Amino acid sequence: MKYTNEIVVDQPREKFIELFDNSDNMKYWQKGLVSFSTFEGTPGEEGAKAHLKYKMGKREIEMVETIIHMNLPEEIHSTYETQGVYNFQKNYFKDEGDKTRWVSESEFQFSGFMKLMAFFMGKKAFQKQSGQFLDDFKAFAEGNPRYGN
Repeated sequence: MKYTNEIVVDQPREKFIELFDNSDNMKYWQKGLVSFSTFEGTPGEEGAKAHLKYKMGKREIEMVETIIHMNLPEEIHSTYETQGVYNFQKNYFKDEGDKTRWVSESEFQFSGFMKLMAFFMGKKAFQKQSGQFLDDFKAFAEGNPRYGN
């Protein structure tokens, strides 16, 4: 399953990246995030691996993030793995004067029970969830007080 989301954030790219590349800020724009901790490599560099824990309703989800390509301020590519789900994420940041366009390309691969779940949930559900992260980051970066910035 592949799809692309994009959004324009009313922040210059330098400020956008400063906010985006700070793991302490993730709690403000990733709903349900309980913890983020690097366990291998240098945080923010290629090869770094981190544990992410989310609470979504009554479910707890744990995944591993691996940074596979880092070329900020232009792009960052990562993978996210959890039981039955592999997500390859390419993020591009384009300078548009005093704004930044964030283009996020997602590719999901499923195995086991998650193959069935993905079939019933459909591509739109995954794309909507990914889009929500972009919307929430935009609100945070643009200073919406609800998002702690």
